[in-house]
Amino acid sequence: LEFRYGAEKEKYRERLDFEFSVIENMGFIEYFLIVWDFINYAKQNGIAVGPGRGSAAGSIVAYTLKITDIDPIKYNLLFERFLNPERVSMPDIDIDFCVDRRGEVIEYVNNKYGEEKVCQIVTFGTMKAKMALRDVGRVLDIPLSEVNMIVKLVPDDLKMTLTKALEQVAELRELVNGDARYRELFDIALDLEGTSRNTGTHAAGVVICKTALDDVVPMYYSQKKGLSTQFTMTRVEQLGLLKMDFLGLRNLTVIEDAKRQIKKNHGVDIDFQGMEYNDPAVFELISSGDTDGVFQLESSGMKSFMKELKPNCFEDIIAGISLYRPGPMDNIPTYIKNKQHPDRIPYLDDKLIKILDVTYGVMVYQEQVMQVVQDLGGFTLGEADNVRRAMSKKKFDVMEKARTQFNAGCADNGISEKVSNEIYDMLIEFANYGFNKSHAAAYAVVSYYTAYLKVHYKEEFMAALMTSFTNDSTQVAKYINNCRSGGIDVLPPCVVTGDKRFSAPEGKIVYGMLGVKNVGEPAIDAIIEAREKLEDSGKKLTTLKDLIANVDLDRVNKRAIESLILAGAMDRLEGNRAQKMSIYQLLLDREKTARDKQPAGQISMFDLHEDEMSKTDELILLPDVKEFQPKDLLGYEKDMLGIYVSGHPLDQYKEVIDKVSNVTTYDIMPKTVEDDEPQDELAISLVRNGMKTSMVGLITEVKQIMTKKGDPMAFVTFEDLYGPIEVVVFPKTFATCKSVLEKDAIVVLRGKLENSDDVPKILASKITSVNVAVDYYKKQAQINNMAKSA
Repeated sequence: LEFRYGAEKEKYRERLDFEFSVIENMGFIEYFLIVWDFINYAKQNGIAVGPGRGSAAGSIVAYTLKITDIDPIKYNLLFERFLNPERVSMPDIDIDFCVDRRGEVIEYVNNKYGEEKVCQIVTFGTMKAKMALRDVGRVLDIPLSEVNMIVKLVPDDLKMTLTKALEQVAELRELVNGDARYRELFDIALDLEGTSRNTGTHAAGVVICKTALDDVVPMYYSQKKGLSTQFTMTRVEQLGLLKMDFLGLRNLTVIEDAKRQIKKNHGVDIDFQGMEYNDPAVFELISSGDTDGVFQLESSGMKSFMKELKPNCFEDIIAGISLYRPGPMDNIPTYIKNKQHPDRIPYLDDKLIKILDVTYGVMVYQEQVMQVVQDLGGFTLGEADNVRRAMSKKKFDVMEKARTQFNAGCADNGISEKVSNEIYDMLIEFANYGFNKSHAAAYAVVSYYTAYLKVHYKEEFMAALMTSFTNDSTQVAKYINNCRSGGIDVLPPCVVTGDKRFSAPEGKIVYGMLGVKNVGEPAIDAIIEAREKLEDSGKKLTTLKDLIANVDLDRVNKRAIESLILAGAMDRLEGNRAQKMSIYQLLLDREKTARDKQPAGQISMFDLHEDEMSKTDELILLPDVKEFQPKDLLGYEKDMLGIYVSGHPLDQYKEVIDKVSNVTTYDIMPKTVEDDEPQDELAISLVRNGMKTSMVGLITEVKQIMTKKGDPMAFVTFEDLYGPIEVVVFPKTFATCKSVLEKDAIVVLRGKLENSDDVPKILASKITSVNVAVDYYKKQAQINNMAKSA
């Protein structure tokens, strides 16, 4: 600290001494050392660790020990928000690790302290309103269609109960009152609602005990998850047991993968330690809204916020993460207006300026509530944290008692009782949803890292990002579109230059071979080994014959070869895909036959004497076969990869898509979330049930049925640039559009989002050929040109 901060070292030394004395007096030195130990192990072994999470980022001791990576004094983060000497409670340091290697850290802790002293924590799944109806309906043998009809009438709300649903929905009351079976269904479901339905394992919580855990708590064993406590997280903490949260954060894995590729491609070691968060290019990227893949900043609403805000400092990113959530969102317009006109910001008292100027006069953070209570009301920070907690939990007796003390402190600071009451009322309002700045600041660091990589090394960053979503075709399609819009080519997998993961050789992104169906990791390893073996001998992989002659055929079978050809992974080998498809089986059969006849370790058939080789070549020359049609090539790619890569049937209609579409399937469909990723940070969806939708896409499947009345209707699979969604076409709409409901037809779909069930769908109101829209916009362009000429 002395070396780094020079003239300010006294300020840091005082804070360090204060924190250490609190930690020592509260008996938490061992806790910090345990956390330091396993974080140090992770860093020493190349396992990515997050810069911090939660209130622990407010501790200079944690920063000095490199438990966290953000300077709490520089960003005004408060230690008392983490540990309050006036309210003794267990510290809570949650740690984010690379999602792929988090298990190694838990294993290290297990080995160090003993398996009998370390385990995970049980969770209990609760019987929610809809689940209770479904479970009881199944037991009572009520037809599933009837149960679904009732369940759909229950409003979508996380806090919805069956009692509330009956009060709010008249149609539901009529059904229940009019049928004895439905009354019984509701009576039993009401009794079961809120009870525990099943057990699970806490996604991140790990307990470490001084003695064998079964001496202290009852244990639960799951064949899948192993040992865990029978007590939940809250009860475990009440017992005084040490609980750590080992979270897996996908973005850390992405960052490490990107850094590895950057080192390989550019010879540059990216080291974020000690980085100043002030790169203008990063803020320009965020302000542009090109934040696909940037941690915390990639939802459509956040993009709009950042484009309007135009952040030009790290504090803006911290505030943005804190404001973009229910409650604080109401202050976004004020925040933007005040940033644009700082000279017009109103303050109830000038003493608030030094606390609120960093957020342009808007109270955003819990720490700001604490500072106001301390600076204006004369409280200690420990007392101020107690007041903040009372405000957030609406403990009115504590709040009113504190108001008296606050008014007295304000009077000592020359503030009138009228103004002090106004300030206190403002604190109560904001404390209810103020965000923890320490947590926001630590996560803003990850946002900055990902934005930095995207703006300076976009190819490597996007490749790493897509690797992390290899099994989620909707996300991969989204990022491919982002790359193309930024001028970066995304190529199909390639056996010549590609890798298991997405990679970025030669300034282009190559699809990872692990994304090809029917091709496992052993097969890919064998192909890479064969390629490297040829390179070591001064040769290159140029033909399908070269590949089959050098690859381990025990790991690479016929199906894998075929899938790689159809996916485009063999395109850099001699011949087109149709030619390779017509010859690969013969090549495989002849190579296998030759190997079976030869003792192990001898040459293959392709290494035979030149005369013999020429005779064999006559049988395996590439035939004169025309390449598949472009539509078929794309179709095969889609079958093998789950998405279109080298092109898309909708590419020629992008202008129409931009004008017609108000939403995409990516916006609508549920996102992939790892069980142990921090879900409290998920983007707020702006897509709502009942929303009117307009989209351009491809019909991939049509299933026509007859209703009970004998009217035709259809269930259609519709796909845009991002992925598929089910479309329900009721009889009235079907009668107007049945002529365009054909497989591979490109259409304009208008309808209403039905998002009340587990899988969203579109209820179609109108479906027309895309050519109708094309003709319309051509005419509009002609009219506009004529008007300009006139």
